Amino acid sequence: MNRRRILVLRVTLAVLMAAGTHGAWAESQPATIKGYVLDSACAFTKNLKKPVSAECAVTCAKAGSPLVILADNGVIYWPISDTTPARGQNERLMEFAGKRVSVTGKVYQRGGSYAVVIATIEALQ
Repeated sequence: MNRRRILVLRVTLAVLMAAGTHGAWAESQPATIKGYVLDSACAFTKNLKKPVSAECAVTCAKAGSPLVILADNGVIYWPISDTTPARGQNERLMEFAGKRVSVTGKVYQRGGSYAVVIATIEALQ
């Protein structure tokens, strides 16, 4: 093989390796989400637009159902942590269960699912 071919092969290999590791870390987008905090089971099985009540959302969360944010546009966001080991977010969301909130944070999308690492959360009227 001549030197030019070897150089082309090395450059090609380097580009392919860089492209292969590009997707190793998920990309996030900063966002503000407005919607309701409710338990995930009701969001899916009952097709609710908002929680039945705060008490219902709290009861389901205490029973182990993950709390999610049902955005005003109908998208369901799974609150996640970005730490290792990851931590569930129910404890942090419990005071907002059944309420309308505004959340800012990093949003991730994968395979049709949405997740948010919450930076700030506040109750809305």
